[in-house]
Amino acid sequence: MFDVGFQELILIGVVALLVVGPERLPKLARTAGLWLGRARRVLGSVKAEIDRELKADELRDILRKQADSIPLHSIIEETQAQFSQAIGNHPVAAPAPPPTQAQVAAAPGPQPAPPPTVPDPVAGQAGTEPRV
Repeated sequence: MFDVGFQELILIGVVALLVVGPERLPKLARTAGLWLGRARRVLGSVKAEIDRELKADELRDILRKQADSIPLHSIIEETQAQFSQAIGNHPVAAPAPPPTQAQVAAAPGPQPAPPPTVPDPVAGQAGTEPRV
């Protein structure tokens, strides 16, 4: 932004030393540094906010163009038509509703597990028949 070289900085320091004096120069330098830091932070936050707004605007434009080019409803209808053709023009059945509490209560319970097999010590292999 500004093209300030080393010689210019030395000149500014000497002038500040002559004008302000050696007692108040460190306090002045500290205050100037704080103000410069604050100004940089403000400028950085403003720049970041502008960038965010530009990106959000670009995203809105992209979404608007996508919505205008191919609406979602037409994509769904086209996919359903292709699926119907693929399965032989049979309509797709709706999924079965979940069972009611009465149907769950009337359903048979779980079957008991078969008895465990015991290894046959004579043959050295597990028997296929349960031992009684």
